Amino acid sequence: MTLLEVIATTVSDARAAERGGANRLELVTAMGEGGLTPSIGLIEAVVGAVRIPVNVIVRPHSRSFVYDADDYAVITRDVRAIAKSGASAIVVGMLRADGTIDTDGLARVIEAADGLPLTFHRAFDETRDLLSAFDTLLRFDAVTNVLTSGGKPSVLEAEATIATLVEKAAGTRCTVLAGAGLTVDAAAPFVAATGVRAVHFGSGVRVDGRGLAPVDEARVSRVRARLDAPR
Repeated sequence: MTLLEVIATTVSDARAAERGGANRLELVTAMGEGGLTPSIGLIEAVVGAVRIPVNVIVRPHSRSFVYDADDYAVITRDVRAIAKSGASAIVVGMLRADGTIDTDGLARVIEAADGLPLTFHRAFDETRDLLSAFDTLLRFDAVTNVLTSGGKPSVLEAEATIATLVEKAAGTRCTVLAGAGLTVDAAAPFVAATGVRAVHFGSGVRVDGRGLAPVDEARVSRVRARLDAPR
């Protein structure tokens, strides 16, 4: 079965995604800014409202993915608090100014997460060399997912890159989580073409496909049905 992850920004989003057949949530606030850290109150409410895993983004601002010491102080505080909330995983991404993975910062977050697994988010797509960056992330057992559009605005433009990353991930603890630009109708053909085993939806399963609209349970259900249909 292909794992279906849906972005939630509210408790009602979370419930609609679960009813529609999502396997996992990514909980964020400020979706229009690419997702920022939600409040502890929202995290606890969503964890209490659904049975599926809730992965929580930790991103202190939308200026860039290059963080200073003050940013990391905030990030690690948030991670420690989220680790006690019942959330299933932390979603983060951090880069150096030269476009490589900030491995020191990542190690700090892993330590603060106290055993929770991590998804490395689409900061990955801004690295200067996707394949080298993926190899770097594979060195960290705590990183169990890498969310990527293959370096393109839409993942549908990056089938070959996603297929290559899927091959690199084979036999590891890390799953390629393909997202950005997927639609209800395109998801199943994309999965068939790339071999990816996990997909991530934001706007594609919202009312009228609008990024700031609520999750549309019917759209989630249609994606789930297409992914589950025999191919």
